Amino acid sequence: MKDVDATVPSSPCGHPYYEMIRPARQTEPFVFNSPHSGRLYTDDFLAATRLDRKGIRRSEDHYVDQLYAPVTALGAPMLKAHFPRAWLDVNREPYELDPRMFDSPLPAHANIGSLRVAGGLGTIPRLVAENTEIYRGRLSVAEGLERIERVYRPYHACLRRLIAQTHVKFGIAILIDCHSMPAGLKASGSNVRPDFIVGDRYGSSAAHDLSRAAVGILSGFGYEVARNKPYAGGFITEHYGRPARGLHALQIEINRGLYIDEKTLEPTRGYQQLQTDLAHFAAEMMAFVRDEMGDTLLAAE
Repeated sequence: MKDVDATVPSSPCGHPYYEMIRPARQTEPFVFNSPHSGRLYTDDFLAATRLDRKGIRRSEDHYVDQLYAPVTALGAPMLKAHFPRAWLDVNREPYELDPRMFDSPLPAHANIGSLRVAGGLGTIPRLVAENTEIYRGRLSVAEGLERIERVYRPYHACLRRLIAQTHVKFGIAILIDCHSMPAGLKASGSNVRPDFIVGDRYGSSAAHDLSRAAVGILSGFGYEVARNKPYAGGFITEHYGRPARGLHALQIEINRGLYIDEKTLEPTRGYQQLQTDLAHFAAEMMAFVRDEMGDTLLAAE
């Protein structure tokens, strides 16, 4: 795919590298976010990587934006990335950067010591899944910083705006951060391979009742559901979840074995059923909030 226009639009929610989809009228205090499902691999990026077109997609949250697409018909907006996670990861601090990737020293404000950087999974990743190096050579510092200014910062400005508008309208805002995980992953300390993992940063990013409802609804559909282990939530969940202020954030990880062939990366017969179940999940979460948090919603009207 050819490179897209590099111009930063005046509105953070109108951008060629991501898309904000609004319902005709927002009727629910939910915002859905799919930051890792982007599939826009530009010619420049593909030329810079040592991986083939399938290998570079190994860290992608395949089709997660499409799985959650029905939520807009239920009355909730959705923000989705078009850029791939391997090119820029917005589920990180803005400057979690690996000095081994760059041809000159990074600015002093870069966080070069985080565990995510050490693992090759910083804001500009060094690795995809299976610890595979992405780039043929080193990047210029200017190129790395330009990605952050041109795409990362506007993306988060748009997400903040969506959450703030929702909070003002309803008196509460619930962010569902949508992800997927490898099929073979086991829950920490067990041999169970969960179908879903609900992450709330061990209770710090969302009210306990919301997390419990999410686990209960998914379990009621017959899925194996874990909570927080091994995925408790990334930067987005941690940064935007402020339950004491009525700002809640849950990270939902989906087992890819439910809906894609991990060798071909093509959807399987399970895709349609999973999409239907996720629409029901969203609807039941919305009903739970109306029934159990109705006083908060009424106070905002």
